Amino acid sequence: MSSNSLPDPSTVRYEGPWTHRDVHANGIRFHVVEAEPGAGVPPIDPGTPLVVLLHGFGDFWWSWRHQLTGLAARGFRAVAVDLRGYGDSDKPPRGYDGWTLAGDVAGLIRALGHTEATLVGHAEGGLVCWATAVLHPRVVRSIALISSPHPAALKHMVLRDGRQRRAWLPNFLRYQLPRYGERLLTKADGAELERLLRQRVSERWSHSAEFADTAARMRAAIRIPGASHCALEYQRWAFRSQWRPDGKRFMATMREPVRIPVLALHGDGDRYILAATVRRGHHLSPERRLVGIPDAGHFAHQENPEAVTAELAKLLA
Repeated sequence: MSSNSLPDPSTVRYEGPWTHRDVHANGIRFHVVEAEPGAGVPPIDPGTPLVVLLHGFGDFWWSWRHQLTGLAARGFRAVAVDLRGYGDSDKPPRGYDGWTLAGDVAGLIRALGHTEATLVGHAEGGLVCWATAVLHPRVVRSIALISSPHPAALKHMVLRDGRQRRAWLPNFLRYQLPRYGERLLTKADGAELERLLRQRVSERWSHSAEFADTAARMRAAIRIPGASHCALEYQRWAFRSQWRPDGKRFMATMREPVRIPVLALHGDGDRYILAATVRRGHHLSPERRLVGIPDAGHFAHQENPEAVTAELAKLLA
């Protein structure tokens, strides 16, 4: 693809054993992807438990391709979402705060015809899981997080732990600069996304053909008009809100304990979110189970998908 041509949002609608749909919730349109019945996937009936899969920073629904089919084959209704501002979902100028993002997910669950769901999130998608569980507890049955500590635990460790601060803070601060972050994410056909991915995954996976394919798709998706700006708005709200009443109120609210089953998965080789950070804050999720994923870094659901899907199935069962 030429550097001068920008990808159309519809280019993320990759063909496969799944169906692409548009679902309206919380005032905007979301692109969602659901595994198709057949080829080992049982038909979906109204009583089938719903699993909503939420990707992380700079990513899109493709991150969950393995879990879409793996969970559906086990009898669950698995739906992967392009979060607000990403992929082929709408990209409104506002709404990248924790309150609105939690409302997006709660609205999606209802729009998909369910009263509750299990939420699975990676990195920033995991933070949306935490927020939805606290702010909309009636629609959340359980949550599973992949390299996504409780937001209060992450804040504490970034402030108090030098290793976690050095791993997490430099990019977070760099992306706060207006327009600079957008240029950085999109120049050289999105090479910054591949750099981040390579830096955070295991050495083994970084040399695989699947890594190269995943990086190419992420590089294209971040160049969709508006996607880089919207992706950065998640992090910019997290930074700006620290000194504003809404941010202080949000963090105070997030300290309410989550009293539903919580599964915290962490790649044994994750150098970006440290194991000590994931372990912290047990009092905020007393029903939490911690599981290390071998042969994986920060993107465990892609690096060792069989292990992650098996752990998710245990939670759902």
